[in-house]
Amino acid sequence: MESYNKFAEIYDELINQDIDYNYFASSIISIIDELKIEKDDYLDIACGTGNLSMILGKHFKHTWLVDASEEMLTEAYNKFLLTSIKPKIVCQNMCSLTLNHKFNLITSCLDATNYILEDKDLNSYFISVKEHLKDDGIFIFDINSYYKLSSILGNNIFNYDSEDVFYSWENIFEQDILEMYLTFFVKKEELYERFDEEHIERAYTLDKIKNSLHSADFEILKIMDNYDRAKEVNDKTERITFVVK
Repeated sequence: MESYNKFAEIYDELINQDIDYNYFASSIISIIDELKIEKDDYLDIACGTGNLSMILGKHFKHTWLVDASEEMLTEAYNKFLLTSIKPKIVCQNMCSLTLNHKFNLITSCLDATNYILEDKDLNSYFISVKEHLKDDGIFIFDINSYYKLSSILGNNIFNYDSEDVFYSWENIFEQDILEMYLTFFVKKEELYERFDEEHIERAYTLDKIKNSLHSADFEILKIMDNYDRAKEVNDKTERITFVVK
């Protein structure tokens, strides 16, 4: 099974019920204003359907989108057609970016980093991001915390049911790895179409991420609980956000 194929078509319907992209964007804009970051070039890594970049892109002269899923990028492209933003869209592996361009701001939200399973790939990811940052640029990203993956999502089953979509979500957590098996039934006219997806995330400790960032010569400016600039990370934090340069 693969990830983010047919799921791309219903991604926004499901994710927008739980995620406040305007809140994420507002926090990010406040941070870059506080740090006096130029608003010329912006890159959204693992952009998905472009929900965050559609908001942040309004503040920048140039916006770039990168994702490994062609299906997600297609959804993003169709949405941006309805805006005045004309992004450059690239299908690439986030661990080996080759964009030949540098950015004032790079973001990667909604736990894309957790999808990196190997230490060497995590290190390559951070080095690759660093090589695409301008000297005064910053990188803002988040992860699902170890607590969330192991204690909330881990070894649990979830269901979702609406008029047009039903899915079951079964999780297995073992040795820092969360395997997620999802079965979808999506209404197509009078029938329901079934498809299955498998998603795998790695649970990282805070120290592991810090050490990898330092190995890539990043300076950590701020670590937040979710995107709350006033709230520090604690043992029950579910989403950890990093601001680095």
